[in-house]
Amino acid sequence: MAPQIGHSAKTQTSAAGPYAVVEHAARGAGLIVMGALHPRLSNAKQLHEGTLILLGAAGAFWPVLKDSREWREGQPDPVDRWSERVIGQLALEMKATPYYPFGGPPYAPFIDWALKSERTFSSPVGALVHDTVGMMISFRGALHFADEFEIPLASHGSPCTDCHAPCTTACPVEALNAHNFYDVAACKDYLVTQAGQSCLTEGCIARRACPFSSGAERQPEQSAHHMDAFLRP
Repeated sequence: MAPQIGHSAKTQTSAAGPYAVVEHAARGAGLIVMGALHPRLSNAKQLHEGTLILLGAAGAFWPVLKDSREWREGQPDPVDRWSERVIGQLALEMKATPYYPFGGPPYAPFIDWALKSERTFSSPVGALVHDTVGMMISFRGALHFADEFEIPLASHGSPCTDCHAPCTTACPVEALNAHNFYDVAACKDYLVTQAGQSCLTEGCIARRACPFSSGAERQPEQSAHHMDAFLRP
């Protein structure tokens, strides 16, 4: 069912109406709403009106993906292909325009959108950090609606504000640190060593060190899949 879109840009602590419909539909598909914004008010890149809802992966995502045809087919990029099919279907049902953080260049400006949703921030090591999933961020797509409707007020602020920043010292080779983000070569070199197997099979140790990352409910198998994709040429 398509949400009944209104025309109010007013925000509140917990939005109902169309936003709740989108949130419910996303949850039913194995996704979570990771942020929302009104491009007109936030000076977002590329978009200038309406309402944008950012969708991402959390605990329910992985078992849904593993049960999907994209995973069973054994073809490359099952996560992206699943995301395109599922979010594309949501967009069709809700009369929205879908966007994805892959498939470019040019790429949709997800980092700008995420930061302007005021639920994603820059961490002390430069990587993005989210107010509920920490540094285990996985944006899978976004839905853009032509009309402005009420969205929740993002009032929590950065999770890093009162944090002692374990992410800055967790990486054994300082690929992620508070000074120079991000030494990709050092990270990849470490992953192929015996010492680096923990990061390779469980996910980046610096990202796991973030106290908020537990909110992603990330399964080691999912992290291993993403790390393997990162390591491949």
